[in-house]
This record gives sequence, C-alpha cells and structure tokens, in this order.
Amino acid sequence: MAQGERRTVALVTGAARGIGRGIAQRLVAGGYAVLLADIDGAAVAEAAAALGAPDAVLAVEADVADERSVQGVIARALARFGRLDLLVNNAALARAHAAPVHELTLAEWNSVIGTNLTGVFLCSKHAVPHLKESRGSIVNISSTRALQSEPDTEAYSASKGGVLALTHALAMSLGPEIRVNCVSPGWIHNGDEAELRPLDHRQHPAGRVGRAADIAELVVYLASPRAGFITGQNFVVDGGMTRKMIYEE
Repeated sequence: MAQGERRTVALVTGAARGIGRGIAQRLVAGGYAVLLADIDGAAVAEAAAALGAPDAVLAVEADVADERSVQGVIARALARFGRLDLLVNNAALARAHAAPVHELTLAEWNSVIGTNLTGVFLCSKHAVPHLKESRGSIVNISSTRALQSEPDTEAYSASKGGVLALTHALAMSLGPEIRVNCVSPGWIHNGDEAELRPLDHRQHPAGRVGRAADIAELVVYLASPRAGFITGQNFVVDGGMTRKMIYEE
C-alpha cells in the first residue's frame, strides 16, 4: 500500500472464532484494515495475532448487547483507522438453542435476543453516521434457522428472524448511502473437511458442506462495488439443505 493511502476499514463482531474469524481473515487478505470485536477478549486477541498484520488489525473486547461497549468499539475503530466502511454483524449466542419453550427462562431469552438482535441494532445505530460518510455497507449474519426452524429453538430462531426483518428495514431507511444485506448460513464446518463423512457431502444438493471461507467470500462480494445494485437481500448459504428439507416434509 502506498504511503498516505487510506485503507478500507471493517468492523467484524463475533470475530474470535468460526465464521467471524474467517471473515476477518479474508478481509485482511483483501487489503482491509479490520477491527475484530468479541466478548472473549483473550480469544479475539489470539485471532488478531494469528492474522499477522499488526498494522491492519485491532482486537477489542466488547459486548454488543451493551450500548456503552458498542460506542467504545466504534470510537476505537475511528481512533485507530480514521474511518469506517463496512460493518459485519456476526456476533451470536445460541446457549438456549436446545431449551424447550416451557423451560426457557426469561434471562436466557433476553440474553439470546440481546446479543443476536439488539446487538445488530446497536452496532448499526452507532456505525451509521460514519458509514454514510464513506457510502459504506452493512452485512448481517443470520441463520437458516430464521427460515426453517428446529424443535426447541424459539429464542435463537426468533432472534435470527428479527435480523432478517431488520436488514430489510435498514436497507429501505439507509439507502442509497448505505447498502444493507444479510447472509444466512446453514451448517458451516470450521475444521478439517477431510474429517467429514461422505454422507455429509452426499446429502447436500451442492455436493459439499459449507466453510467459513465460503461465507467470507460472499461478505467481501456484498461489500464491494461489484454488488452496488444489491441491498435489502438475504443470501442463504447452506448447500441447498433448507429448500431440500422444506420440500421433503
């Protein structure tokens, strides 16, 4: 990068592991400066160090469900990099994912909704003024559970369904300065694909299980000028399994 040239800057929440970490890695490889935010401070610091680009990466411990914490993250991004061009809302909580509704406590419900949905609202709220300056974009990470739920996933499914609705509403409110889109992954394998059974591949219409890298490539595309005509959309990345399950019922 030439001296004085300003990097495109991204904030990725839930960046310590899995999809968020994969997105951060791909953005750095593509020349972005990236602020990695996660509630697990030690894990996000390790993830940032592993990227090997200290001039382009900053790790911050943050709780996206806490407004003051979110304000602090945005302030850190601006203080370090001077601008914000892309917000990737990836932070998610699924601890109550398998609790029957009559056993689900209000505290568990609020915790899931707070991180998965309120966190998207808070990060968007405080990023929007800066994204408008750069005519940037927002990419929300939802889940196929918002479209085709499973038993005992009320809190998780409701929160991710809310992310879809919020995506559509934000796109209508913030355009044309800011484009807002959503990616809904299904089962994403974060380990060695060689460990998967052949059946895990055969059951997918696309022929293989998704990876964090697949989600990352889509996020980079949606943030780029090549996707300048795309806003308010939801992209399902699950190898065709959600549609297959619907038709087989």
